[in-house]
Amino acid sequence: MGDVELGGGPMDSDNEPAPVQTRVDHHAGEVDRRRDRLLAALTLICGVGLIIGLPFALRYGAEFFLPVTAALVIAIALVPLLEWMERRRVPSGLAAFLCLLLFLIVANVALASIVVPATEWFRALPERIPQIQANLAPLIDFYANLQRFVDNTVQMLASGPVAAAQARAVAAPTSLMDYVSSAPSAAIQTFFAILVIYFFLAGWTRLRERTITSRGSFGGALATARVIQNVVDATSAYLGTITFINVGLGLIVAAILWLIGMPSPLMWGGIVALLNYIPYIGPILAAILLGLGGLMTFSDVWLALLPAAIQIGFHLIEANVVTPMLLGRRLTINPLLILISLSFWGWVWGTPGALLAVPLLIIIQTVMRAAGKPDIAGFLFEEGTLIRALPDDDDGNSELRRGSGGHSA
Repeated sequence: MGDVELGGGPMDSDNEPAPVQTRVDHHAGEVDRRRDRLLAALTLICGVGLIIGLPFALRYGAEFFLPVTAALVIAIALVPLLEWMERRRVPSGLAAFLCLLLFLIVANVALASIVVPATEWFRALPERIPQIQANLAPLIDFYANLQRFVDNTVQMLASGPVAAAQARAVAAPTSLMDYVSSAPSAAIQTFFAILVIYFFLAGWTRLRERTITSRGSFGGALATARVIQNVVDATSAYLGTITFINVGLGLIVAAILWLIGMPSPLMWGGIVALLNYIPYIGPILAAILLGLGGLMTFSDVWLALLPAAIQIGFHLIEANVVTPMLLGRRLTINPLLILISLSFWGWVWGTPGALLAVPLLIIIQTVMRAAGKPDIAGFLFEEGTLIRALPDDDDGNSELRRGSGGHSA
C-alpha cells in the first residue's frame, strides 16, 4: 500500500503506455499538418503560375477562348428556358434548337436596328464635321481666349518668351476595311459559338446528371447540384433582369429622341441599351456618342447636347432606382470587383470582354463560394491551409451583390 501511495510499482507500470501513445498521436498530427501545408504551398505556387500565365493565354488565344466563353455564358442564361420546355415534354434537341433560334432572332433584330443606321451615320460624319465645328465654335473660342490669356500672363511673369503652342492634328475617321477583311474569321467564330450553344443546351440534362452522379458521396453530389443550380440561377437572373432594364431604358430614350426630332431614334436607343451592359464606362460612351450625334444633327449647341443630357438623366434614374429595386440585394456585387473584372476582361478581349465581365464575375464568385475562399494570409502567418470553407446561406447567392446604385451608376 505504501508503494501505491508513493506513486511507484504497479501504478507506474499501468500508466506508462499513456505518455507514449500521446507522443505518437502528437507526432502523427504534426505530420498531417506538415503534409497539408506542403500541399497548400504547392497549390499556391501552381495558382500563382496559373494566374500569371492565364491572362496572356486568353488574350493571344482570343480566337478560340472568346467565342467559347461567350457561347457558354449565353447558353447558361438560356438554361431556364430550356428546362421550361423540357418540363412540357419537348425533346432536348428540339428545345435547344428553339432556344437558340429565339436568341438569334432577337440578337439579329437588335443588331440590325443598330448597325444599318450607324453605317449611314459614319458615312455622313466627314460631311458633318463643318457643322460640328460651327456648333463647338463658342466653346473653342472660349478656350482659345483662355489659352491666350494664360500665355500672356506667363510671358509677363517669366523671363523668357512663352513657347508656341504645338498644333494638334485631328485624326481622320477610321475605315471599315479592317472590319470587312476580318469578316470571314468573325463569321467562323460566330458559327462555332452557335454550335457550342446548341450542343451545350442539347446535352445539358445528361451533362448535369452525369456530373452529379459521378460524385463519390451523397454530400458531394448534393454540393455539386447546388453549385450548378446556383450558377444557372444567378447568371440567368442577372442577364434576364439587366436585359429587361436595358431594353426599357433604350426604348424610353428612343421615344424622347424621336419627340425632339433626332434622326434614327431606335438606333440611338439600341446603342444606349447595348452599352449599358458595360458597367460605368458604357453609359459614358453612350453619352459621348449621343453628344456627337446631336452636334451632327442640330445647329444650336444647347439643343445638340440635349440627347446626351437625356441619356444621362434616365441612366441616373435607372442605376439608382430601377436596377436596385428589381435586382435587390440577392444579386448585388461589390463595385470594386466589378471594376477589376471590367478592366481585366476589357484588357484581355476588348469590348466583348467588357460585355462579359459581370456575368463571368458572377459565375466565378458562385463557384468560389462553394469551393471556399483562398485564405492566403492565414496560410502564410497562421497554422492553416490555403482554402477556407465558407458557411452556407439560404439561397447560396448572398455574395452575388452589386454595389448601391447599380453596376452602371
